[in-house]
Amino acid sequence: MRRDRILQRTEAFRCQLDAMTSAYLQWCAGGKQTRRPEVDGGDDPTTRMLQLIVVDVFSAEKIGFATKPYDNFVASALVRQGVIPCSPITPTVIITIRALELYRVLYYCNPHFSIQAYVKTLCDLHGYEFRRYLSSQFSITFDVYLQLTASVDSLVDKVLHHDSPNWHLKHCCPACTYTLEGEQPLRFSILYALDGNDSLKCIQHKLLSKDGEGQSASIELPMCQVLTCDRYLSCKFVDQYASQDVVSMVRNEDSEVNPCAGRWKNMDDQKTKKTWGVYDETGIVLAVCRHGFSLLMVDMVQSGELAKYPLAIISKLLEVFGKDLGGGYDIGCQFKTMLDQSPLGPLAHSLNHTCLVGAFHGHAHRCLCQLDHLTTYTKGLGLEDLETCERTFSKSNALYHTGVIQSPTSTVRYASAFHQKQAISGYFKHNDDYEVYTNLSKFLYDNYKQALDTIRECEATLTGLMKEQNVPNEQVFEKWLVEEKAYLEQLSHEPPEEMLQMEYWEQLVKLTASKHDLDASRDAWAAFPAENTQLYASDATMMKKKEALRRHVLENYEKDLVCVQELERKLNIDIRWKPEDAEWQHAGRLVANREYQRALDRLEGLVVARIFELSKMNRASTGYKLRKHIAKALQARSSAIRAALDRYNTAARAMNPPRCQLHWDEVVEYAFLSEFDLLRDSRQDVSQQPWTTPAARLMMDWYFKKCRALEEVQCLNIEIRHFITYIQDEDRYLHRCEEQLRATHGPLAHQISIRRNVHGCFDTLHLKHLYNISQLRGFNGTLAPSISALKATGDS
Repeated sequence: MRRDRILQRTEAFRCQLDAMTSAYLQWCAGGKQTRRPEVDGGDDPTTRMLQLIVVDVFSAEKIGFATKPYDNFVASALVRQGVIPCSPITPTVIITIRALELYRVLYYCNPHFSIQAYVKTLCDLHGYEFRRYLSSQFSITFDVYLQLTASVDSLVDKVLHHDSPNWHLKHCCPACTYTLEGEQPLRFSILYALDGNDSLKCIQHKLLSKDGEGQSASIELPMCQVLTCDRYLSCKFVDQYASQDVVSMVRNEDSEVNPCAGRWKNMDDQKTKKTWGVYDETGIVLAVCRHGFSLLMVDMVQSGELAKYPLAIISKLLEVFGKDLGGGYDIGCQFKTMLDQSPLGPLAHSLNHTCLVGAFHGHAHRCLCQLDHLTTYTKGLGLEDLETCERTFSKSNALYHTGVIQSPTSTVRYASAFHQKQAISGYFKHNDDYEVYTNLSKFLYDNYKQALDTIRECEATLTGLMKEQNVPNEQVFEKWLVEEKAYLEQLSHEPPEEMLQMEYWEQLVKLTASKHDLDASRDAWAAFPAENTQLYASDATMMKKKEALRRHVLENYEKDLVCVQELERKLNIDIRWKPEDAEWQHAGRLVANREYQRALDRLEGLVVARIFELSKMNRASTGYKLRKHIAKALQARSSAIRAALDRYNTAARAMNPPRCQLHWDEVVEYAFLSEFDLLRDSRQDVSQQPWTTPAARLMMDWYFKKCRALEEVQCLNIEIRHFITYIQDEDRYLHRCEEQLRATHGPLAHQISIRRNVHGCFDTLHLKHLYNISQLRGFNGTLAPSISALKATGDS
């Protein structure tokens, strides 16, 4: 059976892995040349010749390969000569390591390039007809090659003392994690972004049951392979935080604790429950540092974006990095409440962990929430927008379209669980080493230049505005922010007595209407002459309807009267209110204001949804059908916005005094500036506050932008010194280890030199960017390397 063949093949390769690893090290140290042996074995009777089809990048031919007596396995003998077989025992086709390495690099640089596409390319180059089994052969060989490279990496890590628990996480980013002696601590020791992505799904490989409704046992072909990747957190570790109490917090949040309670549905399982039966893994949750290096990731298994996934990631980050972490999450306000109430809450509080909201997503949050979590108002954050996950996913989503795997034409969505994780982890490792690390010095240069330009622009603009508006000093802006927060907090909930008064007013209005209907019904009934029995008999059906209507009106009146009496007891009202009473008029204004606020909520939600859909419509890799679907949704959304705008303007006119009318071109700007909340006046006239004027809002924006830019310069000065010290220390350490090992294990020393060149090849570029930073007008840091605070073996 096919399953048995796969198991036997995998086990055979596993048994030969150590010998193949040793052979691979020897081949690499020998110059990485694929040998072309003689067709015969010469005079040595112990030499065994194999006639095999060798597939290279530009050629495919049948040649002879010799196995020597010291070769314990056929596979290791072939690897020593620069080729890898498709079968562990009796191969007929072998593929050169350089052809496999070329595909590995091509794939990680452009995940759209599938195995099938690569094999078709080779067939065209070789002048050979493409057959599907060729992709299967290449896929098997590619798996073996990745196992070999992983085994070699493990040996190098052991020699370099990089194999301690969480070592790669502790040293993933030179600018974040490489600490120095005597440096000034920052408000946030590490800033990271956290988010879920549902593009990297994986289909369940199951057949339908006989009744067509349920599912039978898994039919996924066994791999018997285990991925060794410290970026992935295990399902067992994640499930520690799967408490139902934590999950239910999404639905039971208190709006007084979180002003955005009930606003976000990311973690609401009921919204995506129907899709779980199709997918095994429904996506990933990823954490990346502010420079773009991947920290940790977890698979979302048959669920949506549950709380247990970010909780597990934060638990590991707190364990490894300790205090003063800052994490950006698109629903960071809601997640903060969940984190505080979870078993992890006391630890997070003691280590001063801070939940933040990204700059892009933050503008969809309540204004009160923004004052607590938005990047603009968070001290110590600098110019970081905490939207690194969005930029990372824009590239990694290409994995969705690729072909790595069990079936050579399948995407990651149809891959086995092992191959899916292998593709994802391999991509992020390559992206960190060759994309993020390459751009690190450019990131530092661009941010430093942006911060200095922002400071100069803010100082010039803010000084002029302050003179025009007679603002004495910059401390006023901090005071205004406190006043705005206090105002919005008192608007966040209505006093209980006012709520009862509004309910009483509404019931009085209903009672008045039902009394009017009852009086009209009685008048109509009284007008009917009782002695006119002939008329009654002639139209009995009509008279029965009138009697039923009179009975219903009476029942409605009695029901409304009971409600009014109950509310009068709660409010201790002795004399029922009348329209001319002051209490009646005050409660009427409160109800009108509530209708005004609800109309405003509806309008804001529709406008923000429209903005998000527009951004999605213009996003790369959005298919034609999805674009058409979004376009139709936008048409419907525009009609809904106009209807909501009309409702708002009607409610605004009903206010006393009337509120300002909004027009179509204004509401989009309001959505971005998050000024909707400033229209929600209920119990005081906010228009008289100095911070509500357009000029004051503009000055506050310039002031806080300047504050964040100054913090960014301070942070970059420290990160630049981290980075330049890391470059020096890493090169010295790896060079020293290479020299020490060269005499005893030359092939492994050669692998260390390869490891040193992975980052070392970019040193000239980095030093150039760092020098350019030092030449910027306003640079106040230093490029002098310092001394690492990490003293353990292998740390520096």
